[in-house]
Amino acid sequence: MSVYSELAGMQGVIAAGEYAYRGDRYNYKGQLSDEMARMASIMCRATTMGTHMQVGILCANSENCPFDPAHGWVVRGPEFTVCVVANVFCFLRNEAGLLNRVMKHMQDRLADVEEMV
Repeated sequence: MSVYSELAGMQGVIAAGEYAYRGDRYNYKGQLSDEMARMASIMCRATTMGTHMQVGILCANSENCPFDPAHGWVVRGPEFTVCVVANVFCFLRNEAGLLNRVMKHMQDRLADVEEMV
């Protein structure tokens, strides 16, 4: 079973998916329309690329930079949160403890994935 399928099956997860680093493909499961999932994959890919650029800037003049390499990002809104590790995204409700469970699952399953950004 794919990581995004496992995430989509977790209580409180709205949707989860994966995107190609080239930006031309995506897969998802959950409560998103195809168009919303397409837009989510584009947004997640673009934000991941921006995150890696910012880490490069932060670490440009630093030895042993604690941010390099970046392994993901999280954005929390008033009703739900988006998190990305490697090329897997997850939209989840803001419920107590859920983000910790989702991030642990993502980190456990994606710890060895080398990002192709």
